[in-house]
Amino acid sequence: MIKQQLTYFQAQQYFQKLVSSRGGEPPAVTELLLGITGWTPIELLRQQRELLPLSQQQQLEGMIQRYLTGWPVQYLLGHAAFFGHDFLVDPTVLIPRPETEELVEWVLADFSQQTMLKVADIGTGSGAIGISLKLERPNWQLLLTDLSSAALQTAQKNADRLQVKISAVSGDLLAPLTGKYDVIVSNPPYIAADERPLMDRSVLEHEPAVALFAAENGLQIYRLLAEQLADKLTATGSLYLEIGFRQAAAVKKIFQSRFPMAQVSSKKDIAGKDRMVRVRFTGR
Repeated sequence: MIKQQLTYFQAQQYFQKLVSSRGGEPPAVTELLLGITGWTPIELLRQQRELLPLSQQQQLEGMIQRYLTGWPVQYLLGHAAFFGHDFLVDPTVLIPRPETEELVEWVLADFSQQTMLKVADIGTGSGAIGISLKLERPNWQLLLTDLSSAALQTAQKNADRLQVKISAVSGDLLAPLTGKYDVIVSNPPYIAADERPLMDRSVLEHEPAVALFAAENGLQIYRLLAEQLADKLTATGSLYLEIGFRQAAAVKKIFQSRFPMAQVSSKKDIAGKDRMVRVRFTGR
């Protein structure tokens, strides 16, 4: 416990040095401090020489200690940025990643002129994908589904906070869908069990395993989606999926085998890795 009161500048310096010495990322200190204060980086810069209130200093110190035991910054703050918006997150949902924003961008680019679409976000978690689509296309009809009722509660809270109207239904994969959809989008579990040693400790210990790992070398959910898809999309509907960076060929094969007349393509992310697959029907 720090006994003396520090300025904002001193607090950043002290805790960044501590975090660095313990193998953490020093920028996490600034991120936590911004979250505690609610300030922008410019506002924090302007207050560098001001004393940090003891209550905030103690709060920051407690968060730093939890961060050093492996807790992600986003869970400590209770929110994460995604597609220009702030989403509530907790250990019942995955922390939305920047690469998933590119999946949202792909859908929006493909349907830039369609003002009315029926869209389902499968395994929605925090609701980041579906709610982001709704914010960009207010007239689209969005359904969010998840096997976890706790995750759906978080997604509904995010929809309420961001003032968008969505429907949320609990259920496994495509089972909750009634009728046909123009677009189905999903970031499903796709990590193989043998990849655990390659993953960050914070992810393994704190993010929900059910949203991360899949059997059949990470391909099980894609196979199940392919089996359930036929009567869930319109004749010209499209399925968009996030995939592991080594899974493009295998995922494409699953859908090409099931739907030989569909257009199945992969897309690279900003890092040049195949991270998305689209299954597009052109009339059946």
